[in-house]
Amino acid sequence: MQYIYGIHAVDGLLRRNPAAVRQLALQQGRADKRIAGLEALARNQGIAVVREPRKVLDELVQGRHQGAVATVAESPAAGPSAMGGNLLDEADLLRLVDDSSGPVLLLVLDGITDPHNLGACLRSADAAGVQAVIVPKDKSADLGPTVSKVACGAAEVVPFARVTNIARTLEALKARGVWIYGTAGEAQATVYESDLRGSVALVMGAEGAGLRRLTRDLCDHLVKLPMAGSVSSLNVSVATGICLFEAVRQRRQA
Repeated sequence: MQYIYGIHAVDGLLRRNPAAVRQLALQQGRADKRIAGLEALARNQGIAVVREPRKVLDELVQGRHQGAVATVAESPAAGPSAMGGNLLDEADLLRLVDDSSGPVLLLVLDGITDPHNLGACLRSADAAGVQAVIVPKDKSADLGPTVSKVACGAAEVVPFARVTNIARTLEALKARGVWIYGTAGEAQATVYESDLRGSVALVMGAEGAGLRRLTRDLCDHLVKLPMAGSVSSLNVSVATGICLFEAVRQRRQA
């Protein structure tokens, strides 16, 4: 079994993929509005609800559960897809781009292995209206309880594409008129000087290592954030949020 925990993550799961939930455990003695809301939502979906002492919930998960833990069956049919009901393969992703009625905004995470960073990036992607988040199948964090908790419900709604070959996917996106913007500290142009109003795929590299060479070579443009202080870079999830919302700002002014 797998466990999804935390008020926002459990609420998102119950609303968007209730069929994946086998049981909802709520902390004994808690009757506040948020917990009561989760209980009512689960019971309306026909999901079994149990009350457990806080100690029992503490033993189920390692993170801060906030008094709510949902049990999800761990099976080929209910693995990561049970937590994020919008899993895409490459064909689905390209179909999404082809069917879009306007410019798309995509987020590509090239080698982000920390689930906390992935969850935070998903949260920013949802807030910015990103149509899909793209990660490689290998050497990348995947959807799971920690990602779902940090994403605060975004993991259940943001289309999430796991692709075998990032380079091939970028080539296919370019063929469809999507401009590839990679982030790199040594770039000449800042993200604020770049035109992000069209169809754009923003590529973020791993902290420390940055973009892989082949990924970098496939980018149409490299951009950076201007750094005025003593640190040389930002956490990847923070940088992702800044870049995405610069694209949002430009599109709203267009």
